[in-house]
Amino acid sequence: MRQGRRDGFREFAENRSGPLYRSACLLASGDTHLAEDLVQETLGRMYLLWGRISRIDNPAAYAQMVLVRSFLTQRRRRSARERPVGEFPEPGAAAGGPDPELRLTLLDALGRLAPKDRAVLVLRFWEDRSVEETADAMNASPAAVRTRTSRALSRMREQLGGSLTEFVSR
Repeated sequence: MRQGRRDGFREFAENRSGPLYRSACLLASGDTHLAEDLVQETLGRMYLLWGRISRIDNPAAYAQMVLVRSFLTQRRRRSARERPVGEFPEPGAAAGGPDPELRLTLLDALGRLAPKDRAVLVLRFWEDRSVEETADAMNASPAAVRTRTSRALSRMREQLGGSLTEFVSR
């Protein structure tokens, strides 16, 4: 029986690691090391619960909720606000692919938001979750999510200002 549970968890982890990592990268504003840590912590917590997972309706959604809550907890605990940055790629390095300048601009703007603001934008617009699903993941009321979403979008617009107009014409 234990081997079956382990195999079930292994399959779950293999299937969900990619989506969890993409969400974690956005939450961590492109910090891939922090994103890896968040995914590892999420999967570790899921492993501990795996024996009782049959009581959870949607394990994938639950894992996403654990990821967001781990991120928010980590941001509250973090004593230093340092954010290591590697070297940025040269312009035009990803020819034909997604625009790296736009990606870096958006990740930088997300990184300047408060952790809860960042989490609400990632859940609502990257994960395409409803207000109610986002509220559940963030342990908040739907009204609080709507308010935070509105304010976070406003802050993003303030930070980006006219800088996105140069990317629109491309």
